[in-house]
Amino acid sequence: MRKLYLRIYLAVLASLAAFALASGVLWRQLSDTGPLGHAFEVAGTLAQNVLAPAAAPKPEQQAALERFVANSRADVALFSDDRTLLAWVGEPLPPPYTDRDRSGWLRHWGGPPAWTIRMPDGRWLVARVRHDHWHPGFGLFLLLALLALAVGVGAYPVVRRLTARIEELVGAHKVLLANASHELRTPLARIRMAVELMKENADPKRKRDLGLDIAELDTLIDEILLASRLEVVKGLDVDEEVDLLALASEECARYEEVELGGQPVSVRGDPRLLRRMIRNLLENARRHGAPPIEVSVCRTEGGAELRVCDHGPGIAEAEREGVFRPFHRFEGARASAGAGLGLALVRQIARRHGGDARYLGREQRRSCFAVSLVMSPHVPS
Repeated sequence: MRKLYLRIYLAVLASLAAFALASGVLWRQLSDTGPLGHAFEVAGTLAQNVLAPAAAPKPEQQAALERFVANSRADVALFSDDRTLLAWVGEPLPPPYTDRDRSGWLRHWGGPPAWTIRMPDGRWLVARVRHDHWHPGFGLFLLLALLALAVGVGAYPVVRRLTARIEELVGAHKVLLANASHELRTPLARIRMAVELMKENADPKRKRDLGLDIAELDTLIDEILLASRLEVVKGLDVDEEVDLLALASEECARYEEVELGGQPVSVRGDPRLLRRMIRNLLENARRHGAPPIEVSVCRTEGGAELRVCDHGPGIAEAEREGVFRPFHRFEGARASAGAGLGLALVRQIARRHGGDARYLGREQRRSCFAVSLVMSPHVPS
């Protein structure tokens, strides 16, 4: 799972952006075309009935405006249809916007809000609460409360989805431990029974089977510990140039009926992990495929590719991703088939080295797995 805090942070930013957009739309709707717009129209009609006519001299309009706003604790200005100042009371006010022809808020940053009223005769009345009577504290508190509410509502589904993801991961780890304990009990039970039956003159076959069970148990424990370490430790213990072809050659020598081909390619990484990755692919081909096993190493654009192919029946389309899950079992498979961490570790190790692992399907009667890795930058192509 990628950085959880980054997802939550982006969710908060998205909620803030949504709140700002909604606030802007709501502000415009309420101020221009909503109930406030209708109130502005009524106020304009009342103002025209009280103020001097539009053709009256400026002194008469000034006197009428002073009577109109007496004891109102507001700054008011009267403009003609062409935005020429006719009269004002209090501090000067800016004229209405030249690109609008109806009442509305006069939007500007800082200070108390101002509004414009378009009168039926074409004149404009601009009003604003005076600074000494403007108390922005309540408005700021209301804005913060609405902002907190918007963030809470917007972040809830995202946070819920993330916590559901965490629950899935915890559940997956519980299933992993449960399956691991089950897989450990199987060889342990066989060993226990073999020890009870073993005498001084024990059957050589029984001794051999006991050795195989112990080796299986040892391998399983080692894989579980490695998988747990890869989940916790994000870096590489060793980061050096590794000859992928030479490493594959050493591992192929451990098996019969394995053919190796390709070209030397150097990659950067941990040779111990890369060796385990190749070994797991070969072991998977030996157990579930059919000989001969063909291994190839080649260069790709900016990287290297390792392929391990066998002549087995292959994997069904629906199971191609499932084989990379820990302790995955195929439908209808026997108890010992398809259980373990082998291919899951292959993908973990490949991704730890900047690559990936995938199943290619059957090609020319072969069932192939491919691993892509990042090629060492110090090796010329």
